[in-house]
Amino acid sequence: MKSSQGAQRKQPSPKGTYQQAGAVNPQGPVGEPSAPSARSKAESHEAPDTRLLEQMLERENLLKALKRIEKKRKAAPGVDGMTVSDLRPYLETNWQGVREDIVAGTYEPAPVRRVEIPKPGGQGTRLLGIPRVLDRFLQVAMLQVLMPLFEPHFSDESYGFRPGRSQHDAVRRAQSYIQEGYGFVVDLDLEKFFDRVNHDMLMAKVARRVPDPRILRLIRRYLESGVMISGVVVETEEGTPQGGPLSPFLSNIMLDDLDKELGRRGHKFVRYADDCNIYVRTRRAGERVMQSTVQFLEGTLKLRVNREKSAVDRPSKRKFLGFSFLRRKGETLVRVAPKSLKRVEAAIREITSRRRGVSLGSRIAALNEKLKGWVDYFALADTRTPFERLDQWLRRRLRMCLWKQWKKGRTRYCELRKLGLKEDAARQIVATRNGYWRTAKTPQVHQALGNAYWAAQGLINVASRYQERRRVFRTAGCGPA
Repeated sequence: MKSSQGAQRKQPSPKGTYQQAGAVNPQGPVGEPSAPSARSKAESHEAPDTRLLEQMLERENLLKALKRIEKKRKAAPGVDGMTVSDLRPYLETNWQGVREDIVAGTYEPAPVRRVEIPKPGGQGTRLLGIPRVLDRFLQVAMLQVLMPLFEPHFSDESYGFRPGRSQHDAVRRAQSYIQEGYGFVVDLDLEKFFDRVNHDMLMAKVARRVPDPRILRLIRRYLESGVMISGVVVETEEGTPQGGPLSPFLSNIMLDDLDKELGRRGHKFVRYADDCNIYVRTRRAGERVMQSTVQFLEGTLKLRVNREKSAVDRPSKRKFLGFSFLRRKGETLVRVAPKSLKRVEAAIREITSRRRGVSLGSRIAALNEKLKGWVDYFALADTRTPFERLDQWLRRRLRMCLWKQWKKGRTRYCELRKLGLKEDAARQIVATRNGYWRTAKTPQVHQALGNAYWAAQGLINVASRYQERRRVFRTAGCGPA
């Protein structure tokens, strides 16, 4: 990336910006009448893939894209501040002007808004580029047209951001390879992949299956739309801004050559976006595969491999999509990776910190919001013990918070008695000189603030939810027999 002559570039926008709504009759994806199809009878005999722009701008396709965007109403706005709720009214007023610019080839996407989020484990930050809502809508409409052209040709070992495929499917495929005897993994980490994709190389790969030059021009403009950092637009000469709908799709196109090369060599591998694991039988074979694959990635695809994070090791010592693997009695089990457990524990510590002066109800609401999605994802794991231990530790953290919140001995005694603790036991624990954490594990506090108490407060039971999700997986054929 380099600055645009050190000066702030004027933000391009289509006719009728969000700030200045034009008085245009509503046409297109919403409102009546709908825009007529751009394809005439004389053109109807042409192959459909040569009229991709017209397919993208068809009313049915645009309505489908709009509904998909509106499902994510909490999505962050772009540089113009427009929210998802504002999109439909904006289109009703301004769509005709936007459509004319796209057809004429003069539409200019706005720069993406730069956002930095901490990486898991606190090691650095990940750069995200948030497109404005209008551009996200157009990208989804484009994806719906382009996906059928590429999807049938993607590798069967590629799972990232593809219809009918999930992270769980990728983990199960990796599990099957390990069960077959491929006891070592070549774990490849691409360094800042989304920030370093070569635009010319990527566009050449897209053009293999997209013959419509107008679509290619629009994709190129999205790649080169730039990012806004502290009010200054910085040009982008490489990379696909991570955060927009188009980025994951383009990453699959870019890495499809890697999939084909690994398949040609006969390797057992699984790829989810830029996470690629290759499974081999011996460490020596893994080192050879690592060397040759790095040469292909850096020499042919012009990508960079992070050698510090890449390794050849046992699958039990590596992390793949938050999971790890465990061999037990000749069977390969999926487990929650230790780093994933430490990450959720760190989040729980923050929510249950004694220094946070919030009510018990607020803590429980925050914990439930965090843990429900976490359990639903990691319930694929075959080992129940980590979920049970997390449950016990979580309740002890909350007992600690409540014990401090009660503060005075008189308050503690009264609260314990209300919860059914006998008088002698209540007096004994109130007189303790132990700290909050040790007191939270005593039999008296544990009895008064047991599982039934937390269930009545609405706290999620991690172990029970894990079991429920496991039954769902088994019913769907995703879990073990």
